[in-house]
Amino acid sequence: MATQNPNSDQHPPLFAPSTMAPFFLVTALFLFWGIPSNLNDILIKQFMKSFELTRFRAGLIQSAFYMGYFLLAIPAALVMKRFGYKTGLVIGLFLYSAGAFLFWPAAVVRQYGFFLVALFVIASGASFLETGSNSFIALLGDPRTSERRLNFSQSFNPVGAVTGVLVGTIFIFSGVELNKDQVAAYKAAGTYENYLRGETLRVVTPYIVLGSVIFIWALLILMTKFPKIAEEAEPEVGRSRGHAAELLHHPHFIKGVIAQFLYVGAQVGTWSYFIQYIQDYTHQPEKIAGYFLTGTLVAFGVGRFTATYLMKFIAPTRLMGIFGIINTLLVVVGVLLPGWIGVGAVFLTSFFMSLMFPTIFALGIKELGPNTKLGGSIIIMSIVGGACAPPAMGLIFQSTHSMALAMVVPMLCYVFITHYAFYGSHVRTTELEAVRA
Repeated sequence: MATQNPNSDQHPPLFAPSTMAPFFLVTALFLFWGIPSNLNDILIKQFMKSFELTRFRAGLIQSAFYMGYFLLAIPAALVMKRFGYKTGLVIGLFLYSAGAFLFWPAAVVRQYGFFLVALFVIASGASFLETGSNSFIALLGDPRTSERRLNFSQSFNPVGAVTGVLVGTIFIFSGVELNKDQVAAYKAAGTYENYLRGETLRVVTPYIVLGSVIFIWALLILMTKFPKIAEEAEPEVGRSRGHAAELLHHPHFIKGVIAQFLYVGAQVGTWSYFIQYIQDYTHQPEKIAGYFLTGTLVAFGVGRFTATYLMKFIAPTRLMGIFGIINTLLVVVGVLLPGWIGVGAVFLTSFFMSLMFPTIFALGIKELGPNTKLGGSIIIMSIVGGACAPPAMGLIFQSTHSMALAMVVPMLCYVFITHYAFYGSHVRTTELEAVRA
């Protein structure tokens, strides 16, 4: 990439050499927010044990987390519109770090609601990071490479996802799963409460370490000079500030918000209950199921890098449509053939879902002009789909006692995403004319 001619019309570079430092620092954020979002998948299983929760109540972990995204995305956009991307990213990192540190007092008092508050604070910070980072990377270079550039940076998100699940599996899961007789024996001996308290405290160390790393990264960004890009570099005089109402003239944006809501719901729902799916139909212990979850996240990462490469030859919309069809069929297998075949099918969905978030985001903010930050923040708000799908799947399980049937939720999500890829994502000239008029 370094040997390419920056002025080449045929092969424009992903980013200019002068922007390497901020590109590196911001790309690392994609890794950092992947850690807590996938540690949630471990927390669901762990808190079902340490707080004796139903699958529905445990699913509220994702609700608290993704509500942070939903409620803070617009404030994040307003902060960055006023003070720039760098300020917004630093604020997000400090919030993220503070939320991680709250895990310590939450574990000491052993209150499930306190943990939900801590997760909300982490997600509030992550909302700033995602709102700023996705738009910053998409705009940091030639518009023709925005999808590839964003897919490249997003390729580090699954590295964080794998790190989170692996750390959780090794350091949070104790491997001690009591059956009803053992629980009765612990209660009779008066040691059951100590067991539950010990299981709760296992979450503290990973989050304290994570909070410390994030705090240090905030200081690094604070000390680094960031370039002004796109609308930040334009003079205030004569520049359109944009208006939220103008977004209604962009059907590709509106459908992109819906597609992103459904995609995040499919992703979070699948990963949140993958451990339970494995244990229900193959009866593997929690640590083995945790390693399967780690494996599917590795597949997710491989899919991201693979998609970034394939986009050099296949249009992003076409590639996403093909992957959407494949994932719809794979989830159908998971619904109809629970067991090792179903586990394998659900496992593979991570590879094919990998390109969807960055591609939907990049397609959704195309041609939004001065409304790019606001449009990007609204797309980030649609991440609230991750708060809706897990409880919905938990309710389906409680009604049917079938984790396989609950997988119908992500299947329906992929159907719409496929439609968006092939038909709903194209920017029409009539949209641009309406806005310019």
